[in-house]
Amino acid sequence: MKITFYGHASLGIEVGGKHILVDPFITGNPKASAIDIETLKADYILVTHAHGDHVLDVEAIAKRTNATIVSNAEITSYYAQREFKAHPMNHGGSWNFDFGKVRYVNAIHSSSFSDGSYGGNPGGFVIESEHKNIYIAGDTALTFDMKLIPLRTKLDLAILPIGNNFTMDVEDAIIASDFIECDKILGYHFDTFGYIEINHEDAIRKFFDKGKDLMLLKIGESIEL
Repeated sequence: MKITFYGHASLGIEVGGKHILVDPFITGNPKASAIDIETLKADYILVTHAHGDHVLDVEAIAKRTNATIVSNAEITSYYAQREFKAHPMNHGGSWNFDFGKVRYVNAIHSSSFSDGSYGGNPGGFVIESEHKNIYIAGDTALTFDMKLIPLRTKLDLAILPIGNNFTMDVEDAIIASDFIECDKILGYHFDTFGYIEINHEDAIRKFFDKGKDLMLLKIGESIEL
């Protein structure tokens, strides 16, 4: 499994010969100006919630690639009405896709499209592939619901928001890593705006002091599991 960071909460995942994009917000992020969305491959687009900083480039990419949009019922209905391919899910449900099993799990946040349309309840995704399992938390506060994840899935990596103000901060993300029983963390949803700027060295040190590994990728960088 190869995971690429495209800035903010945008990710690319290559697994099982398939290309997955998560929450593509690229053209609206000046820090990601080196990323050309016309070159991105996508068989699936996973959407955690409907805020503009997570869905801005969904339609442009889905139109070019014919990707299937995977999200909650309200978000997929929104896109299906615009004649995009969509697979609806809801909290606690899972589906076996051709790249692995996906479960839609709880997140505590809000969710609405920029035009005011209701975006349903926000969520995160647990992806179980043939060899590696990951958790993509989406925008969320720290929640006891995270304790449910390791009851079903042993995680190899968790992708957690750490920017504070709109989501968890670093300290809460450390607690979240305890809840999900995963010490290998990829941080995201930080630095894009003034509200969520963080001290990288301080964040990495705080995780290290708890015996955990926090990775902060540069935009365009990848890791392989």
